Formats: sequence, structure tokens, C-alpha cells
Amino acid sequence: MHSNSRPTEPRSTPKDPSLRRSLALFRAFRREQQDPDGCYSLLARDAADQVEAYGGPVRGRTVADVGGGGGWFTEEFRRRGAHAYLFEPDAGELGPKPPAGAVIADGYLLPLADGSADVVFSSNVLEHVADPETFLSELVRVARPGGLIYVSFTNWLSPWGGHEWAPWHYLGAERARARYRRRTGKPPKHALGENLFAVHIGPTLHQVRAREDVEVVAARSRYWPFLASAVVRVPGLREFATWNLLLILRRCAP
Repeated sequence: MHSNSRPTEPRSTPKDPSLRRSLALFRAFRREQQDPDGCYSLLARDAADQVEAYGGPVRGRTVADVGGGGGWFTEEFRRRGAHAYLFEPDAGELGPKPPAGAVIADGYLLPLADGSADVVFSSNVLEHVADPETFLSELVRVARPGGLIYVSFTNWLSPWGGHEWAPWHYLGAERARARYRRRTGKPPKHALGENLFAVHIGPTLHQVRAREDVEVVAARSRYWPFLASAVVRVPGLREFATWNLLLILRRCAP
């Protein structure tokens, strides 16, 4: 992997996303099954914009995309001039045309040296790992001092916490899965405790704020069109209203 020791060049703190942007993402999300390329390409552009808003242009920098599935995020970072690499544990998620150089790798044990990436990126992966704290520690390990760590995840109590069987997960996972099977005639992709886990915002914030090796730059709703940071500061409400938590962390110098 390329290395780059230049300091980050953050812009001013990003404002709350616009309503137009949130609606565009929501419309694309609703067509995910029919048009996954359109949905995830738009999401990738939006996520790369967020990374650059907090950390400056990615051109010439090393980006580790951890759990990036079909590679839309990796490809977007490459289009912006980054040295981007995809690490995905499930070969089935890579699709027929994964990005060149994609690596099958477990997010708990990445094949990267300490401090080797300028940006460590993880979009909607945390809720799919059994041990989120260990996963986060690995993301931090491979980030260089001063580097940016982008983590977003769908918390369990959000309206989309049950993924394809949401919002019926509020009535219990097994009931929601059974309803999905009756409605679609096929088993759901996700099973609670197997490839989907109940991750909550409060405990996750407590974990990252207790760490001495990272600074929490931002904790906000990824898609919320207003009060994106404020809603995360309200215990209880945040578990339902945040929908998807975005954490921007910066690796501290040793």
C-alpha cells in the first residue's frame, strides 16, 4: 500500500445535510433492489464528500475500505485520486466485477501494518459483526496518527434496524423474519445473532469516547436533514431517531 504522511486538511465543520440530499438518498435506497448500482454509486459519492469535508481531499492518500461489498466506495475514492483498497470478508458480496486488488479479509484481523492508511472507511458494517469493539480497535490500529476513521452503522432501534424485515423488528426478530418469509416466499438474508447484531448508539459512543487513541471529531446522523448532531446528544431519542450513526474519528499520535 502507498503511504502518505501529509497532515489532513479539514474544511470547516460541515453543516447539516440538505433536505434535497436526504430525499435523493432515500429515493435511491427505495430502489436498491431494482437498481443497486444507482443506489450505491450515489451513496458512495455522498460518503466520499463527507470524508473530504472532514479530512480534506483524498487525492494521493491511502484509503482502506473495510467491508465495502461490491466496491462502489473503493471505486469512488479511486476516481478522486486516492490509493483505495477494498477488504471484504464475504466473497459473495464482491459481485461479478470486484475492484482490482480486492482482498478477502476479516475485519477483525486486517492484513495491514499499523498506521498504514490515511483514511479507514467502514460503511454499514458495524451492525454485522459480533464484536463491534474489537472491530473498531482494528480500524484504529491501521489508521496513521492524524488519520481519519469513518464509521457508520444502522443502530438496532432505528426504523431500519431490522434491515429487510424492518420495521417489524420492533415486535421481535423471529416474528419479523417469519413475516418476511410469508410475504416474499423466501428466507430473509439477515438473522439476528448470526449476521446482524443489535448495536446501540449509547454504548458505542461510550466505547469510542473512552479510548485514548482516538479523538471523536463528529457523532451525527448520517442522513438526517437537520439537527444531525443534536439528535445524537439526546439519550433514548437517539436510538430511534438517528436512523444511522456516523462517527468521524481521528487517530491520536502515540
